[in-house]
Amino acid sequence: MKKSLYILVLTIFTMNIVSAQTPVPAKPQAKPIALTGGVAHIGNGQVIQNSLITFDKGKLTGVADATVVKMDLAGYEVINISGKHVYPGFILPNSQVGLQEVSSIRAMNDNAERGQMNPNVRSQISYNTDTEYTPTFRFNGVLLAESTPTGGTISGSSSLMEMDGWNWEDATVAADIAIHMNWPSIMSRQFDFNTFSFNESANANYEKQVTEITQFFTEALSYGVLTSKETNLKFEAMQGLFDGKKTLMLHANNPKEIVESVRFAQRSGVKRMTLVGGTGAYWVADFLKENKIPVILPSTHNLPNRADEDVDMPYKLPHLLTQAGVTVSLMDDGALHGGRNLGFYAGTAAAYGMSKEDALKTITSNTAKALGIDSRVGTLEVGKDATLFVSNGDALDYRGNILTHAFISGKLMTLPGNQQELYERYSRKYGQME
Repeated sequence: MKKSLYILVLTIFTMNIVSAQTPVPAKPQAKPIALTGGVAHIGNGQVIQNSLITFDKGKLTGVADATVVKMDLAGYEVINISGKHVYPGFILPNSQVGLQEVSSIRAMNDNAERGQMNPNVRSQISYNTDTEYTPTFRFNGVLLAESTPTGGTISGSSSLMEMDGWNWEDATVAADIAIHMNWPSIMSRQFDFNTFSFNESANANYEKQVTEITQFFTEALSYGVLTSKETNLKFEAMQGLFDGKKTLMLHANNPKEIVESVRFAQRSGVKRMTLVGGTGAYWVADFLKENKIPVILPSTHNLPNRADEDVDMPYKLPHLLTQAGVTVSLMDDGALHGGRNLGFYAGTAAAYGMSKEDALKTITSNTAKALGIDSRVGTLEVGKDATLFVSNGDALDYRGNILTHAFISGKLMTLPGNQQELYERYSRKYGQME
């Protein structure tokens, strides 16, 4: 009797655990699919009011105006999305998704390595596809994310991952696309709880830290031209910066730090670079435009960093930089779960000056360009990955962002996750109580 009771309790406990897991990864696309009648937001500023979108084997095969182009859809799975909107999958840059689960539990954090210079650290092979964040992301249209290591001066190499998959090999869209470097701060900021404000002081080690970075880049560049050498994993990882295969992600905020980090990278032979953070980018917008440096800005749902800035500066900064000719993308810079709000960050930018289609670019095509993967994702164009979603309304507005379908490389996603399951459960509970 005791044994039977034990087995019953164990079974119920196991079932509860299983029901709370990430939904089972989707199967590959089995047959061609056609989406008809929807308002297509291409991601490059173009909008097709009555669209016909087809894809097969995970790739887009047609994106057309259905009022002009007629097509025989025999053999296609036809999905009528009239009155709905279709978007390219949102792309979340500079995220620790898959590397960090519960920040307060050390064993669930694999996002940072010891030491200062770690370009050889690869987020791709540490990516955890069983993370419970991915369902919450794709439920709001975030279908791709740059899984990014943190810490040190050179944090490591990031990879673009799908928000679905059995393992990191399945989830990988593009491996080792960028190396992230945290430029030393010229001024250090400390929060004073007595005055509830920030105090600033000069970083006495700034010149020393810059010298160390310079020496490391010089040695890495020299290593690359040697014909006979002993393998150095750190220097090997750096070579993609000098031949244009990888993007250098410069994390800097202060205007002077931005200028000095960009000029340093140019002197060091780096072919492609993107500014990450850039809260002071507005003050050096002409410099960024002249040097064609894209900027990935923090969440618009923020307060300004300085007391002398407009209180709505984070809201309107994407528009101001876009007006100045800078390519702007958006990320989440807070707790990991905030990445699911990416579309709403773009919606706030639209409310403060940007057009809706320009705001959409900040989380689709502009991000793809900043990461160097725009040949595959970021827009709804023939030949690119069929990573897209259908929403009942405006996906940049939380009232309209109600997804009915989502596809990653043509695979149909399961949208409801644990949170939706709990919502349905307790909705019924309180309904019964009434």
